[in-house]
Amino acid sequence: MKILTNKDIKNIKTATCEAQNISSIDIMERIASVVSVEIISRFLPSQRIVVIAGPGNNGGDALAVARMLYEQGYKKVEVFLLNVSDRLSHDCDEERKKLITLEGIDFTEIRRQFTPPYLSKNDVVIDGLFGAGLKEGLRGGFSSLARYINDSGAYVISIDLPSGLMGETNAMNNLRDVVHANLTLAFQLPRRSFFFRENAEALGEWKLIDIDLDEEKIKQTESDYYVIDARNVAPLLKKRDPFSGKRDHGSALLFAGSTGMMGAAIMCARAIMQSGAGLCTVHSANRGLQILQTAVPEAMFEPDRNEHFITDMRLHHNHQVVAVGPGIGTHESTVTALNSLLKNTKAPLVLDADALNCIAQHPDMIPLLPPKTIITPHIGEFDRLFGEHSLDEERLATAVTMARQYNIIIVLKGHYTAVVRPTGRVCINTTGNPGMATAGSGDVLTGIIASFVAQGYEPEYAATIGVYIHGLAGDMAAEQVGQFGLTASDIAAWTGRAIHEVFTRSPKLF
Repeated sequence: MKILTNKDIKNIKTATCEAQNISSIDIMERIASVVSVEIISRFLPSQRIVVIAGPGNNGGDALAVARMLYEQGYKKVEVFLLNVSDRLSHDCDEERKKLITLEGIDFTEIRRQFTPPYLSKNDVVIDGLFGAGLKEGLRGGFSSLARYINDSGAYVISIDLPSGLMGETNAMNNLRDVVHANLTLAFQLPRRSFFFRENAEALGEWKLIDIDLDEEKIKQTESDYYVIDARNVAPLLKKRDPFSGKRDHGSALLFAGSTGMMGAAIMCARAIMQSGAGLCTVHSANRGLQILQTAVPEAMFEPDRNEHFITDMRLHHNHQVVAVGPGIGTHESTVTALNSLLKNTKAPLVLDADALNCIAQHPDMIPLLPPKTIITPHIGEFDRLFGEHSLDEERLATAVTMARQYNIIIVLKGHYTAVVRPTGRVCINTTGNPGMATAGSGDVLTGIIASFVAQGYEPEYAATIGVYIHGLAGDMAAEQVGQFGLTASDIAAWTGRAIHEVFTRSPKLF
């Protein structure tokens, strides 16, 4: 699914009108109908609903919603149209004319000073003040109104976007002056700003509503931002040849673990094997031999000469992928070994955890990363590598720049994990749940991605498939054990079933 800009959505609406031989107000009626159905499914006709409409088409959407709710028996609908500049859009004016013909409708048009209606936590507010057409943040009386709505405790439903929130960038926006929705009903496609943590309070729950936009125009519209879903992942997965052997599914070498941190190596190795790699060799501190061989008997063990940490990262055999980082620590000898690996290896690399911390301590190692190396930092590791960031929006922008500059793939982990390719394309994942914020979850992700690289998938695709499968496995495991009881081992255990689910799910669901 594409993530498009406000301008793109506007152009697609225009193309939809032309392709379907309808007018823009027909689109408005379509929007209002879907929004009304959503409201009716959630609230009884006795609910007090206060509609706040602005002078543009977003206000027209809200007026149409008010009319439809009133016609469906919602008699406690109060409508306030803010027309302080005496300049309504054409469609908004048309919806106003329809609304005022209803006998008994509680409608107020504000042309001068506005005294907001009383709002309480028992009320529902339909926010149609400003939508995607807004060019800058709310100011003056509009920002005061937004704060008044937020302070009221009322349940807020925003149409398309919370008033004041931009679809793309909000770095210069004061979120206090943005309406804070409990539910945002967006038109068919998500906006980039939906995926940043700093905007979550303003968005609330967000849901896409299908308004039958022209699919051909959507396909033709270019974008560098996508949502990863089953429709993206399923075609990438390769069926297994019934005559294949273990070496046909690739060999992964994992540099992981140290004294006291062997669990990281175990979870990563399990994930490699349970994601389909044919062979996995773990190189770790000598003392980890018995632990690793007992916990993951399917994996081979290559002991380091040091008892407690890794000092040698030379490759003694051919491997289709080398994964480095989980639990290796940042000892000087480990850093030296990693530096030598980066200079000499020709195998694809997946770097995580302490591998990234080692590099962060020695930034001159960043240019040594071989082309198409996959790094999988969480936000703390990312900031140690590339500088402090206060906003997710800024962090993602830096990730795009760094991926291009160093020709690497950055898997920026979070609630919405983003896979950033060297071309600048960003794929955002939506599988997963809060229960996955647990020790070892990142180690499992590293193993899953490494496994797909070992099986012959291009690094960009391996990262995309890996984050989706990782999140799906976490969702499936949480269904069994609950989010509070979820562990990284559960995620690894469900990985194979998650892959099977994508393979076998009915094509109609894709």
